[in-house]
Amino acid sequence: MNKTRLKTFFLNFTILIGVFLIDRVSKFYILKLAEVEGSVDIYVTPYLNLFLIWNKGIAFGLLSVNESMMYNIITLVICLIVIVILFMMWKNDNIKTYFLALVAGGALGNLYDRIVHTAVPDFIDLHFNGFHWFVFNVADIFITIGIFCLILVELFYNNKNINE
Repeated sequence: MNKTRLKTFFLNFTILIGVFLIDRVSKFYILKLAEVEGSVDIYVTPYLNLFLIWNKGIAFGLLSVNESMMYNIITLVICLIVIVILFMMWKNDNIKTYFLALVAGGALGNLYDRIVHTAVPDFIDLHFNGFHWFVFNVADIFITIGIFCLILVELFYNNKNINE
């Protein structure tokens, strides 16, 4: 392994661990608050509330199920996806690795909760004029940013290569 590749690996690992820790700290705070107060329903601004819910599904509560077999299958699929993302991070040596690190860090944060709590605590509630978006957490933010950036890289980087 050459020196540049090793530096990239440690930078990506730092991003991944940083995202994971930011997510853990935010969830720890909300869960401690819920433990003390009994629940979390905090008005922050006219557009933002902190409201704790437990999500047994995937992103934004999709595929929420109560059946344990289906829950275990979804958790196993998430584990496999995280492994594939880590492999992609290892194999790539361009800007995509940083965005994959964001996705992997967030995915590991949510996977940790699925394994430890059997559900993911979501608590960020954005709303406008009575319309509430899905309740989400910090890991979801990093996953979304990472995927959005990966899409942009694919669109613009590939178009640049095609035009040249």
